[in-house]
Amino acid sequence: MSEIVFAIPGDLSLPTGGYAYDRRLLAEWREMGVAARHLPLPGSFPNPGEAELAETGQAILSSPHDSVLLIDGLAYGAFPEGIAAGLAGRVVALVHHPLGLETGLSPVQAAEFVRRETAALRYAAAVVVTSETTKRLLVADFGVPAEKITVAEPGVDPAERAAGSGGETVELLAVGSLVPRKGYDVLIAALEGLTGKPWRLTIVGADDRALGTTTALKTQIAAAGLSERIRLAGTLEQAELDAAYAKADLFVMPSLFEGYGMVLTEALARGLPILCTTGGAAAETAPDEAALKVPPGDVAALRAGLAQLLDDANERRQRADAAWRAASTLPRWRETATIIAEVCAKVSP
Repeated sequence: MSEIVFAIPGDLSLPTGGYAYDRRLLAEWREMGVAARHLPLPGSFPNPGEAELAETGQAILSSPHDSVLLIDGLAYGAFPEGIAAGLAGRVVALVHHPLGLETGLSPVQAAEFVRRETAALRYAAAVVVTSETTKRLLVADFGVPAEKITVAEPGVDPAERAAGSGGETVELLAVGSLVPRKGYDVLIAALEGLTGKPWRLTIVGADDRALGTTTALKTQIAAAGLSERIRLAGTLEQAELDAAYAKADLFVMPSLFEGYGMVLTEALARGLPILCTTGGAAAETAPDEAALKVPPGDVAALRAGLAQLLDDANERRQRADAAWRAASTLPRWRETATIIAEVCAKVSP
């Protein structure tokens, strides 16, 4: 098989699900002996200027012509049609999350992203997505033929079962960058109505990706009088993150939309009961037995779900047991990497 040139925009070390997925593919391929290398692209994607587009074109054209270009959707979905057309037959597009579905875009911005991504995907030789939900979206709304799409769900590493806090106060854990799509404002609003119950919340995630959101969340927490009960922990090293999972009693994901929801499988791998929304693929990522699910963006529904699980330790235990059973069925990263390597081999120029 020809070399896989994996083109990824921005800082590959950033603590997001998409970058974690990309990093793990490269690591697995190294161990598997698959010829692959990382091609860095400008960090301005998905909103590149002319200079960044010229830099991108030069970087891609410098790759051997017989290599397969695996391009992260954060960049490929924003390619002008002319660039995508020039790469026809060589590209495998990796779509974590359609760009036009990001929360916080104006209708005009969202429509332009959808238009551009639809056009670019027409020229991809193959498309890889991280969930069946995203596959259905691309078929229905982006005109991508189903036979062109391969699902490669994120893997998860085996982990020790969470021991929990062992105290009267229920330790809530949420993991994900502080960006509008994660719905943390909805979670805080829901918890504001539950101050009479014993809980503490830790939110782990990068706080520098949407500074306006971070500032607004801090203001919301202070105004609600919850500064002593809600901790914005920022980005944690893996050992610290593992410790946060280990002492959690309930995992909460209030996201408005997820292309997959890798943090849900991380919670399942540790046997944690889950409260999440049905936004995007999240509805399917966590089994119903392990996760209580509510509509995204619904403060009242999220508050009711929280109250139910805070009050009922027996239900939390039952859902924790279901999560632990599900942990053994989760895909592993080697499977994910193998699926994508096989897709690339089939489109090898």
